[in-house]
Order: sequence, then structure tokens, then C-alpha cells
Amino acid sequence: MSALPGAPRLVRPLLAAFLAVAVVDLAGLLAGWHAAHLAAKPLLLPLLAAYAAARGGPRPLVAALLCGWGGDVLLMPGADAAFLAGMGCFAAGHVCYLTLFGRGRASVGAGTGYAVALAVFLVLLWPDLPGGLRAPLACYSLLLATMAWRAGLLGRYAAAGGALFLLSDALIATGIADWPPLPAHDFWVMLTYLAAQYLLTTGALGRLDTATGTGGAAHRAGGVRI
Repeated sequence: MSALPGAPRLVRPLLAAFLAVAVVDLAGLLAGWHAAHLAAKPLLLPLLAAYAAARGGPRPLVAALLCGWGGDVLLMPGADAAFLAGMGCFAAGHVCYLTLFGRGRASVGAGTGYAVALAVFLVLLWPDLPGGLRAPLACYSLLLATMAWRAGLLGRYAAAGGALFLLSDALIATGIADWPPLPAHDFWVMLTYLAAQYLLTTGALGRLDTATGTGGAAHRAGGVRI
């Protein structure tokens, strides 16, 4: 996906806007300012998707981020139907990420580790989950773990992003199961989630820069290396 004419000039402002809104959202969660979270959350993934598009990011990446935005918005009401719809949006985003990663051979060791961690977590969580959510959560968790495993095909940043995505959703699942929450539980959910999406984006854009030989130009246009 080629960046639109003039888009490189938007790279830095879009990234700055995403980071600023993320700070507002996380600060609001820490301080208990629910209105700040409600205002900031719907803006986060569209800004990150626009940043990726301005960098000329691949369509599956932009689609995955927009699916994440749909999931973010649908999870806000808290009703079961909205939760399932939001989970469906995130599942579609994981399929987009898997399409982006391609068919390369991922690490067998990492795959085994994810499989064992997923099995143990589901066994522990299963008795405390609402009956109607058990099967959907199990299927979604398998898809998410597969995405997290194969994210390593795009390098260490994307691999870290996949792992953090799994951690963020695991924290959400413990809340659904009514396990004792962490202090500032919602803050940690959003921090790991936003870091995950940003690192996956960084990994995908870094691979694009390497493939096209535009890494230096992208950096000058506002690309960030972590």
C-alpha cells in the first residue's frame, strides 16, 4: 500500500496525536476520570491506523487496526451481546494480522510455549467462566495465541506485540471470570493493549522499510524505532 501524496507530512503529527491521546486515556484510568477514558478510547486505533496508512503500511495492517477500533467501541457498553460482537471484531483483526505475517515457518519452541500457556490458562479459568462465553472465549483465545506466535515472523517488536496482546486479553478474561483484579486493573489492560498494537504496527512497518530499502527515509519522515 503506497502512501498518498502528501501523507509523509502527516506521519509525525499522527503519531504524536496517538501518543498524546494514549497518555490521556491511561492517565484517566489511573485517576478514575472515566469521562477521559470514554473520550479518548475511540480515537486511539483510528489515529494509529492513519499513521500506518501515512507510512504506506500494508492493507492487512490498516485493516487489523480498524478491526481493533471496532472492538474497542463495542466493548465499551459492557453488555454480553456487545462483548461478543467486540470479540468478533478483534478476531477479524487477528485474521488480518495472520494474513500480514504470511506463511513463513515460525518458531516451534515459541509455538509450543504458547500452546502450553494457553492450555493451562483455560483449564484454570474454565470453571469460573459464564457458560455462554466458554466456547467463544476458547476459540478466540486459540486464534489470539496463534497470532501472537506467528507475529515473531515480523521480528522482535512484532513478537513482543503479540505477547502483550495475549497478556492484555488474559487480564480481561480474569475479569470475566471474577478473579481478584490487579490494582489499577483497567490501566494495565489498556497499557498492554496499546503497547501491543503499537509494537505490531512498528514490526510491520519495519519489515516494509527493510523490503523496500526506505528505512532511513521513513525515519526522517517520522518513523519511530523503539
